[in-house]
Amino acid sequence: MRGIILSLLLVVAGASHYCQSAVAEERLSDYIRPLVGTHGEGNTYPGPSAPFGMLQLSPDTERDLWETASGYEYSDTSIMGFSLTHLSGTGIPDLGDFLFMPQIGEPKLTAGAKDDPDAGYRSRYSHDQESAAAGYYQVKLLDSGINVELTAGERAGMMRFTFPASEQASIMTDLQHFLRGNRFKLIWSHVRVEDPATVTGYHLINGWGKERYLYFAARYSRPFDSHRIMSDGNEVRYDSYKNYRFRSRNEAAGTNLQFLAEYKTHADEVITVKVAVSAVSAANALKNLDAGAPGWDFDAMREATRKAWDEELSRIQIEGDAAEKETFYTALYHCFLAPNLYADVTGEYRGLDSNIHQADGFQNYAVFSLWDTYRATHPLFALIQAERDGDMIESMLAHFDQSVDHLLPMWSLQGNETWCMIGYHAVPVIVDGYLKGVRRFDAERAYEAVKTTAMNPDYDGVATYDKLGWVPCDQENESVSKTLEYAYDDYCIAQMAKALGKDDDYAYFMRRANSYKNLFDPSVGLMRGKDAEGDWRTPFDAHEYVHLGDFTEGTSWQYTWYVPQDVPGLIALMGGNEAFCEKLDSLFSFGENDSEGLDDIQGRIGEYWHGNEPSHHIIYLYCYAGQPWKAQETLRRILRTQYGNQPHSLTGNDDCGQMSAWYLFTALGFYPVCPGSDEYIIGSPAVSEATVRLSNGKELTITAENQSDENVYVQSVRVNGKPWNSVHLPHKEIANGGTIEFTMGPTPNKAWGVAKKNAS
Repeated sequence: MRGIILSLLLVVAGASHYCQSAVAEERLSDYIRPLVGTHGEGNTYPGPSAPFGMLQLSPDTERDLWETASGYEYSDTSIMGFSLTHLSGTGIPDLGDFLFMPQIGEPKLTAGAKDDPDAGYRSRYSHDQESAAAGYYQVKLLDSGINVELTAGERAGMMRFTFPASEQASIMTDLQHFLRGNRFKLIWSHVRVEDPATVTGYHLINGWGKERYLYFAARYSRPFDSHRIMSDGNEVRYDSYKNYRFRSRNEAAGTNLQFLAEYKTHADEVITVKVAVSAVSAANALKNLDAGAPGWDFDAMREATRKAWDEELSRIQIEGDAAEKETFYTALYHCFLAPNLYADVTGEYRGLDSNIHQADGFQNYAVFSLWDTYRATHPLFALIQAERDGDMIESMLAHFDQSVDHLLPMWSLQGNETWCMIGYHAVPVIVDGYLKGVRRFDAERAYEAVKTTAMNPDYDGVATYDKLGWVPCDQENESVSKTLEYAYDDYCIAQMAKALGKDDDYAYFMRRANSYKNLFDPSVGLMRGKDAEGDWRTPFDAHEYVHLGDFTEGTSWQYTWYVPQDVPGLIALMGGNEAFCEKLDSLFSFGENDSEGLDDIQGRIGEYWHGNEPSHHIIYLYCYAGQPWKAQETLRRILRTQYGNQPHSLTGNDDCGQMSAWYLFTALGFYPVCPGSDEYIIGSPAVSEATVRLSNGKELTITAENQSDENVYVQSVRVNGKPWNSVHLPHKEIANGGTIEFTMGPTPNKAWGVAKKNAS
C-alpha cells in the first residue's frame, strides 16, 4: 500500500510540474491529434512520422480493402501489426511495407480475419488502451498482453515492445505484407540474418507503383535466443540447400517469407527494435539506421521528433481555445506529412528509370499527389516552406529528366509513375513557386520541362486538344475535365513564359487557356462533352456521376466552375454577376442525386461535395461576382461542420494534405483560388489572431476583431494599414510580411468587397 501511495504522489507531483511547465511554455506539438481522419473517409494513419519523414510507423487493421488506403480504420477492433511506411489520406492503397508483430505462444504466420483474430497473428485492441501524439503511438495488444510503442525520426524509427513473462515470445516480420487493395501483388522478397541481432531484407511490389523496390534493416536491443525464417509456412533449414532459394537457415528468398526473432521473456521485459528503409539497398538501409538511430534511447528519439514538430508548427501561431488549436495544428501536421523524403543518408535514391541516382544539392522527395496538392498544399509550402518546396520541385525536375517520354510527374510514388488522375499539375506547383519567389531551381530548365510536358502528343488527348481546342468525348474518357484542367495548366505556363520574356509562348498558351469556352453549352448553361465533329454529347444529364465518363470524380454541375484562370470570363458566359450567383445558389440547394454510396462525394451541401477536390475553390467564386457575403457564410459553415479534432472529423480523403490545407488557408481568411497567379481571394477568417512566419523570415500578422461562430461576415479589412475594399489580395502585398486586419460582424456588409481591385 505504501508503494501505491508513493506512486500516486509521484504522479500528482509530475502532473503539477507538467501543468506549471505548460503554463510557462506552450508546446504546439501537444495540439496534434493523429487520430483525426482515421474514422471514415479521411484515410489518415495514427502512427508517428517526422515532418516529411521517410518512415511512417503505424498500425494496420486491414490490408486488402480499397477503402482503407492508410491501413488503419478507427472502427476496426483488431490490429494485424505495425508496418514501416504509409500514405496519408489517399484514395488508393499502397506502402504498408514489412509488418512487425510481437506474439506470445506458438507464432502464427498469417493475419487471420478481422472478425476472427484467433485464426491468425491479429490481436484485439481497445481505444481505451491506445494513444497517439506527435512522434508517438502506443497500444496494448489485448490477446497477448504486449504493450507496443512506436516512434520515428527522419530516416529511422523504433518499436518498443513490453512483454509479459513467457517461455515462448517472438517478434515476427512478415515480408509479404503491404497494403494491396484487391489487385496488387508481391513479386519477390528476400531476408537475411546479418548477425544475432540484425536482419535485413527487401521486397518488390507490383502495386499502385508498378515496380516498387524497398529494403529494410532491423536491429534488436537483445540478441535472439533463437530465430527462424519461414517460407510458405515451412521453416528454412540447413538441409534445404538444394532448393535454389535457400542458401542457409539465415537467408531465404520467395514470395511468402516471415522472420521470427524468438525469446524467453520475464515480466515487463522491454525489447526495442530499430528500423530503417531504403529504396537502394540493404546496405543503405543499415546506413540510414545507424545515422538515424545510433543509440537505443526511444524517449530521446520521440522528444527529438516532437521538437521537430514544434519547430514546423511554429510557422503559424494562432490564438484560440484548445479545440480550435487541436483542429488547426492537426491540419498543419497533416500538410507536413507528405511528400516524403526519398533519399538515403548517402544522398542516393532509386529514380523513375529504376537506376540509382545521387541527389546533389537538394533533398529528393517522393509521393506527389499533384491533382490534389497543387490547389492549396503547395501554395502553402511556397508561402511558409519555400526551401522544401524548392527541393520538391527539383525532385519533379529529376523525374522529368529520368522519364523516357520527358514528362513531369502526374502522381508519383517512390520512383514510380502511377498515371493516376488527369492534367499536368506539376506545372502549377512549379509556376506558383517560381512566381512567389521559390528560387532553388533553374527557371529556364523548369520552363522547358513544363512546356515539353504540355506539348507531348502522347499525353491523354493533348494533341487533339491543341488542334481542336477541346478533348473529344468520343476519343477520350473524362474529356471535359481534361479540357478544363489542361486549359488551367496552360494558363500557368503562359504566366511563367511572360515572366521569362517569352512573348510568343505566352500568346500560344493563353490561347489554349481559353479552350474552356469551347465546352460551354449556352443552351444548358453548363460544360458539356463535345465529339471530334463538334457535336454535343447526347443524351446529357448534368447531374450524372459516371466513372470514366466525361467528368473526373464529379458531374457537369461541379466541373462547370473549374475555370480558376478566368472567372470573369466564366461569369460573362453565364450572363453576368446576378445570373452567375443564381446558378451558384442552385449548386448548393440541389437536393437530389443518384450518387449514394459512391466514393469521394462526402461533405455534401446540395451538389457541392467538399470531400473531393474539384469543389474546393467553388465557394470563393461568389467573391468574384459581387456577393462575397455568401462565400463568407458558406465557408464558415464548412469549417464548422466538416473539420474538427475527432477521428471522424474529415469528410473526405485528406489526399496528402489538401483537405487540411484548404482548412488552414480558409481559417486564416484567404485562399489561392488560382495557383500560378499573383493573388489570393479573401474569405472569412475563423481565427482571432495568427502570426505566419513566411519563408523569408518576415511575419504576417492576421487579426479578426469580433470573430466568432455568429460573426462570420466581413465588415471591413485593412492590409498593411490601408483600407482594403477588394476580395483580391495580391501576393506582393504580403510577400514581405505585414498585417491583415479584419473586422467581423453578424450581418453582411454588402458594400464591402465589391471593388474589382483595391483603390489604394
